[in-house]
Amino acid sequence: MARLTGFADAAHDDAVADPDPADAQDVQDARTVRERADGRARAARAGVSIRAVATDDMTALADMMGLPGVRRDTLGVSYRTPESMRQWFEKQQNGNGMVGLVATAGDTSVPVGLAALTFRPPRRTHCASLLLCVHDDWQGRGIGGALLGALMECADRSFGLRRIELTVYVDNAPALALYRRAGFGIEGRARGYALRDGVYADVYRMARLAPAAPFDAR
Repeated sequence: MARLTGFADAAHDDAVADPDPADAQDVQDARTVRERADGRARAARAGVSIRAVATDDMTALADMMGLPGVRRDTLGVSYRTPESMRQWFEKQQNGNGMVGLVATAGDTSVPVGLAALTFRPPRRTHCASLLLCVHDDWQGRGIGGALLGALMECADRSFGLRRIELTVYVDNAPALALYRRAGFGIEGRARGYALRDGVYADVYRMARLAPAAPFDAR
């Protein structure tokens, strides 16, 4: 497996002088445009539609959370019931708030992927935590990229979020590559963070930082 390099490594290798804020904004703007274009292209190639989570999705989402691949690579509770999924969504939405998107493929309305941002308490209203999972049978087809691209567009254009954070198992190479393409960087490694297959596994803490949205000068 190739060496995984986080933002901290890149910053250390390339740091010479503090970047000009205008240049940094230009780089961020260009990256954001590429992310959106990449997400839409992936969605088109996969024949994917993105929409908001609906109450009718809970049975399909509960089934997806119980699949072997999803259970192994996500840190959420496995084997959820439709009712527990509904209660979880309602709790998140009635707390600090949450936005959830699902991906559907082809002519079916059944979700094959889920992405959600959970907002944080008052001093961290500029932050959100990311959840992303894809049905075992649909992994590797651009579903995750399409969902992530759509959710990041919401984060940037509708919510003005400055920081989005997540945890991911250190050996989940496909997820790490996807998150890096979307602008996430590794901030640290938590050892023995979660029990997986009877072993306490390490995770990376990752985050995507964005500049404040500009004011319309017109």
